[in-house]
Amino acid sequence: MTQTSVNEKIFWSVTEVAEMLGVNESHIRYWDKEFDIIKPVRNKKGIRFFTKEDIQNFRHIYHLVKEKGYTLEGAKKMMKFKRKDLENTVDVRETLTSLRDFLIEVKESLP
Repeated sequence: MTQTSVNEKIFWSVTEVAEMLGVNESHIRYWDKEFDIIKPVRNKKGIRFFTKEDIQNFRHIYHLVKEKGYTLEGAKKMMKFKRKDLENTVDVRETLTSLRDFLIEVKESLP
């Protein structure tokens, strides 16, 4: 899912969020349960739907747990006390990843 489509929607399902991050749906459900900062909206059947803010928080959790190797407790502390630093790090990383992908596309399109 591209950043543009993230900006066009209001709510995303567990499946969609898991696909965005490249993790199993069980990760999303578990992180939702473990991190108070995630606040999904639930429909009458109890199905979770996540906001853009929730997705950003999931990206931060993913970065800390999967990329940096933090424990869940360590990630919770970082999310609480180093929030601004974490946002900047994740934003820079996403920008660089997008730039790399673009450059790879350009390279592959050259004769």
